[in-house]
Amino acid sequence: MRRSSKKSSSSSAAAATAGDVQVNEKQNRKRKGVSTNLTSRKAQCGPTRGVSKEIERIDQLFCTYADSSSSVIDPEGIEMLCSHLEVPHTDVRILMLAWKMGCEKQGYFTLDEWRTGLKALRADSISKLKKAFPELVQEVTRPSNFQDFYPYAFRYCLTEDKKKCIEIPVACELLNLVLGLQFHPQVDKLINYLKYQNEYKVINMDQWMGFLRFCNEINFPSLDNYDSDLAWPLILDNFVEWLREK
Repeated sequence: MRRSSKKSSSSSAAAATAGDVQVNEKQNRKRKGVSTNLTSRKAQCGPTRGVSKEIERIDQLFCTYADSSSSVIDPEGIEMLCSHLEVPHTDVRILMLAWKMGCEKQGYFTLDEWRTGLKALRADSISKLKKAFPELVQEVTRPSNFQDFYPYAFRYCLTEDKKKCIEIPVACELLNLVLGLQFHPQVDKLINYLKYQNEYKVINMDQWMGFLRFCNEINFPSLDNYDSDLAWPLILDNFVEWLREK
């Protein structure tokens, strides 16, 4: 724009200076990282009308970790949450929490999902959520609930729409996470086999469910009640053959 006078020139210079200050402030905020981001997220959330005080506190906690532009808790927010809970983001309890919330997309918590999970856990603060973990673990490990949690863990790791399989390295990590404590000897051998073989690159839901059935039903390490004529996934027939050869 052409400057017609000293006054307009001075005004433009002042505006440019103000713009530079804003840019510098944004850059400074960006450099400060998590603590500044946490403050900005919290500042944008106010009281929610027409809900109980408990839900209001749950919503405020959600806003602590939610991204201000998407209004969901994204992977960065989940890492911050895990830091405050003092658990690794790979801890099975975070997966259990996602199950309790009914989360549909890996690495993202919506407000409705957050409300569902934390209200059920009666947790409207970080300290209460920490205390709720032992009860959550007990709930998930009940046989009836685990039958729901186990396939949920597989679906939760399907990171793309219409995806039906998970890669072998992901399957190995997930097996160790969800079955490793209950069936360590079987899972340890199964993971070794999956890493050793080169016929399968991915695992589907039928195979995934077969792993759980194998752990629950087959005598280990004798394998004396395994019958390959029954409806086992072929990958388990190969696994058993590999074990017997060893």
